[in-house]
Amino acid sequence: MSNHGAQKTSMLSGRLIRIIESRAEELARGVVKNLQSSPQTCSYHGLSPDDLHHRVFEVYHDLGRWLLTNTDHTIRGRYGELGAQRFNEGIPIAEVLWALILTRDYLRDYVRASVLVDSTLELYRQQEFHRLIGRFFDRAVCYAAEGYEREASRRREDAEVMAR
Repeated sequence: MSNHGAQKTSMLSGRLIRIIESRAEELARGVVKNLQSSPQTCSYHGLSPDDLHHRVFEVYHDLGRWLLTNTDHTIRGRYGELGAQRFNEGIPIAEVLWALILTRDYLRDYVRASVLVDSTLELYRQQEFHRLIGRFFDRAVCYAAEGYEREASRRREDAEVMAR
């Protein structure tokens, strides 16, 4: 990427970080409501709103950190651990992935509704926001699934050893 291209992405990342930081509470509340009512996330319905709020807030915090570094290393570790945690909590993998998708979609919808597109530049920025958000969440979903599968495999191996 050229220096100019990196500067544009950095400016957009900074703007997106400011949107997320300034509206983090509102965003988290909206996602919690969705997680507690969606038929795709039934296992989340029984969790406390405070626990869900903390989990969603962490995802948005991770997104902000990723926008600053734009490296997969932090996502890989964090979401691999998240996948393993959700396995240990007994939450089905499909629901874990749906929770991440609902979190992504809520943010995308929020950005779409709150950013006034009255110029070609604003339209470009909004498209770039969506690209960056999608890139982060695509990776988070894949690494969470990998962590979940790794933990499931480890548990099966442990059970086989114990059965011998």
